[in-house]
Amino acid sequence: MDYQNLPIDIQTSKLLDWLVDRRHCSLKWQAQVRIIREKIALAIQDMPENEEIKCLLSGSYIHYFHCLRIVEILKRTEASSKNIFGRYSSQRMKDWQEIVTLYEKDNTYLVELSSLLVRNVNYEIPSLKKQISKCQQLQQEYMRKEEECQLAAAEMRERFCSSCKQYGISGDDIHQELLALVKDLPSQLEEIGGGAKGLLEAINLYQACVQFVCDGSTEQVVPLLRHVQARGNTTVYEWRRGVKPISVERPKTEEVKEMVEEEAIDWGDFGTEETVSVSEATDYGISVEGGSEEIDWGISLEPEAQESSSSGIDWGDMKDDMAQNLSEDLEGVARGPDAFTLLEMPETRNQFIDELMELEIFLSQRIVEMSEEADILSVSQFQQAPPILQDQTKERLEAMMAVIQNLIGQLTNLRMQHLFMILASPRYVDRVTELLHQKLKQANLLLLKKEVMVKKQKEALEEQANLEPKLDLLLEKTRDLQKLIKADISKRYNGRPVNLMGASL
Repeated sequence: MDYQNLPIDIQTSKLLDWLVDRRHCSLKWQAQVRIIREKIALAIQDMPENEEIKCLLSGSYIHYFHCLRIVEILKRTEASSKNIFGRYSSQRMKDWQEIVTLYEKDNTYLVELSSLLVRNVNYEIPSLKKQISKCQQLQQEYMRKEEECQLAAAEMRERFCSSCKQYGISGDDIHQELLALVKDLPSQLEEIGGGAKGLLEAINLYQACVQFVCDGSTEQVVPLLRHVQARGNTTVYEWRRGVKPISVERPKTEEVKEMVEEEAIDWGDFGTEETVSVSEATDYGISVEGGSEEIDWGISLEPEAQESSSSGIDWGDMKDDMAQNLSEDLEGVARGPDAFTLLEMPETRNQFIDELMELEIFLSQRIVEMSEEADILSVSQFQQAPPILQDQTKERLEAMMAVIQNLIGQLTNLRMQHLFMILASPRYVDRVTELLHQKLKQANLLLLKKEVMVKKQKEALEEQANLEPKLDLLLEKTRDLQKLIKADISKRYNGRPVNLMGASL
């Protein structure tokens, strides 16, 4: 094999050691390079106006071959300073010629180029590639988070709409819409109470079965349900006393409370004008001697006055008169809890639901018993039962139970539960309003976070766009360095081909 054509393979990471081991450069080349860099820094401060020189000096690092090109340019620009001996009297030319000479001493330029190549291959290029890869990863991550925020915001808004649908509101003005629902509650309860009118046959069937099984028991089953079936959703007063009230005085509604809370309260006159008006409106017949001129409480501090006052008042008769007057005033007037309807009051409403469930369980048991045709004992037991028990069919019982289940569902569904809680607790409206607003707020925060992710994604894309040209330029310069180094080493070994291994650019 021809020795001249054998390639010289050099590991790029070991290039500096290779040059030092083969005596191509000095072991103390770094000190020589430091001196040359100082001279270059001084020389570039005084340069002629030339576009090519500006392009050379605009690079990040000026090496030996740049200096050679600058000397060639100065030979044209500084030709007038050449003397008869062929030397240049221009200080610029002298400075750059000195720099070139220092570079060529001990092949300092070659080891500097090799050092620059190793640094680019091992550090600069991997660093830029790593930054670009990180930007790409950040873009993917921000894109993923953007989609997650979008889906989460849509899900949260869907929850808000679902909650509003459960409450039966649109969600535009949550607080007022919830309060408006309470206004429609009485009509809905009246409709439910009217639906109980179709339960007479089921109630009579249950009553007949209880009397038959319990040997003629006279106890009335489901009394409240029977009352609602006969008279509808009446007041509690009518349920307890059996007669309709002459008038109904319902407690103040939430709207009045809200109006009071919204109005400004002036506490300045509290205890003066109001107290006087109350005292003027109610005269208890008690006078005070030596007391305040505005209010005469009728209490004497003298012993004689105390004796006379104590002996002049008969508290027993007054209590009887007040009780009698109070009973007369309350007769026929539904006040307080008695003014509410049966389905508005929690106690009576729960009793109504319990009785509906009791009737439902009875019907379901009868359906099961009628389905078991082989149960001879059950058939023999009902041979002496009243006709109302014997004439029932399974289909008829199922129709009765469907009506009962419908009424139970109307009273116990989620929307109706919320309405009852609103009716029972005014603060519940505020809590529900805050809860729904919180869902909207979370959806808006997720949308803002999505916008932040989009912004960060754009920033990462812009950073990648700025780094990629730098990487391309660095790769191009590194390839040029490889060519220069391989050509220089090949020249030293009679043109043998040189391969720099481990540098895939």
